[in-house]
Amino acid sequence: MRNLAALSASIVFGLVLTAHADLTIVQKVEGVGQDGDVTVKIKGDKERIDSTSQPTRIFDGKSGEITNLMDDRKAFAKISAAQIKKAADSMDLNADKKSAPPRLSATGKKDIINGYDTEEYIYETPRFKASFWVATKYPGAADILKQMQAPIAGALKPSNMGMPDYTDFKGLPLKTVISVGPNRVVTTIVSIKQDPLSPSEFEIPTDFQELKQQTQTESQSGASPSSSATP
Repeated sequence: MRNLAALSASIVFGLVLTAHADLTIVQKVEGVGQDGDVTVKIKGDKERIDSTSQPTRIFDGKSGEITNLMDDRKAFAKISAAQIKKAADSMDLNADKKSAPPRLSATGKKDIINGYDTEEYIYETPRFKASFWVATKYPGAADILKQMQAPIAGALKPSNMGMPDYTDFKGLPLKTVISVGPNRVVTTIVSIKQDPLSPSEFEIPTDFQELKQQTQTESQSGASPSSSATP
């Protein structure tokens, strides 16, 4: 279930820079201890994720670093790009490296989500199955997908974790279902805004102290709450 949570978080939260507006996405996440609303804010190559079950997480697309902000402790912990790559490699989500990579396939199923017509696309591997309900006529979908892709680089790119990149989609995935065995995580976009965001929302508060290396390691291994973007 840890792999499912990490995979879904990387997809949900997420994932270049041709659009200029900032982006705020509110999502409803259900399953594997992640129930609740998640707010994703994107400004250029930086992304901030706020949820009730995890620390605030800031992705830096330039450095490849992740910063966890723990408000209750007024502390922060940084995870380097090298550490992220090692963790992504250890997940080994593509069980059969010799097989041709899976592709998004339309199932022909349709549904209306948040007032938009959507079509289901599946992406299946020996280890997991993903289902995306894509709104092909969502206003500005192409630019929104590029913005969602911008902060996620290196090891965190969905394609490096066995998943399609956001730019592989022909529209905006309004609902995503990630299944590993009997466990699954369902993510539904509730709202999207392109209002300006303050740069300070992507910075470490001045009164926060950095955790010692030992505490950071415990946080990454699961002793303290942590999670990963992205479709």
